[in-house]
Amino acid sequence: MASIRQLWSLLFHFVSLSVAINLTAKRDLRCIMYFTGQHPIAPPINQLQHVTHVAVAFMSPGIFNEPERTDWPLFTTVKEVRAKFPRHTRILVAIGGWGDTIGFSVAALNDETRKTFAENVASMVAATGADGVDVDWEYPGGNGEDYKQVPNSAKAWEITAYPLLLADLRAALGPGKIISAAVPGLKRDMLAFTRETVPRIMRHVDFLNVMTYDLMNRRDTVTKHHTGVELSLEAVDAYVSAGAAPQKLNLGFAFYAKYFKTEHSACALASPVGCPTLLLEDPETGRDLGRSGGFSWHDSVPEEVTESFSRAVESGAYDDQQGGFYYWDALEDLWWTFDTPDAIKRKFPLIFGKRRLGGVFAWGLGEDAPLFKHYGALIEGLEGHLGGREEL
Repeated sequence: MASIRQLWSLLFHFVSLSVAINLTAKRDLRCIMYFTGQHPIAPPINQLQHVTHVAVAFMSPGIFNEPERTDWPLFTTVKEVRAKFPRHTRILVAIGGWGDTIGFSVAALNDETRKTFAENVASMVAATGADGVDVDWEYPGGNGEDYKQVPNSAKAWEITAYPLLLADLRAALGPGKIISAAVPGLKRDMLAFTRETVPRIMRHVDFLNVMTYDLMNRRDTVTKHHTGVELSLEAVDAYVSAGAAPQKLNLGFAFYAKYFKTEHSACALASPVGCPTLLLEDPETGRDLGRSGGFSWHDSVPEEVTESFSRAVESGAYDDQQGGFYYWDALEDLWWTFDTPDAIKRKFPLIFGKRRLGGVFAWGLGEDAPLFKHYGALIEGLEGHLGGREEL
């Protein structure tokens, strides 16, 4: 009889432990929303219960290189943003962004500049009441906006300096504050994210936001999905292979559409995925030639592509092979690539669950206003993942 009681006791404790571990895993899943100066809008607070972190974008990195700086310009305040979200939501200040990187290069230069930068960031966090920072350096080691003006060889030193800057940030902020980093989704841009550097980077950050969007941009010459499943898996796998734990990676979602001008004859005769585009950027300067564009769901559709976009929404299709919603407009030779709510939900079993990632994030919350359909699909996908977590 005693052995039967012991068996039931062991079984009870095993089940209790399994439930506890599962509930802990559910609570630990991150849902991060960038809250941007371009679209500083949020849905009602009762729709935001799943949001664990908000990254307020952006504060310029250059201001942290000024010794004894005391003012911290931002389009809003941490207090104002905090009031828009549930009490459990952690508020981060995102530093940098596309095209605002020279301040990082200056900061990373040597021990003294790194210390000044890190101490100023810590002062900013204390002054604003933020819970931490998101480091958005695009990209250490080269391939940033100025890659035609400053060759990657001139930025190679940043590859080893980047983890050192993060180390100084952690030392200045301490273990109680959050440090995240937005990192590239294209392998060609992962110059600073190697098997040598990623383990050192991960010692100092709480998690990485892998930008699994803009995977087609004006540097490309053939059409592909800008936030597709296959390319997103390649990005995630690259970081895992380099030494990042999947639980420390967040999958990126884009609340905006993109379009690119294509060659008519080639696309008409072949599959529109992989067909040639027109030259999209100046090969000498990297300047945008105006043959591609994008807009958020909150923006007005540019007049010159309004009719084409209507056709894309009405007649677009989902590519089951590479995983992405698309439309090639033969009338105007435009390639459209964007996530529909359905495409967003498909990513949870195909990427998030399959790779057992630790969280999701989106650029950006207000970009999906006023209907918040894509945000709603993300939350629905996350809830579905939580409900079926045991089977994944």
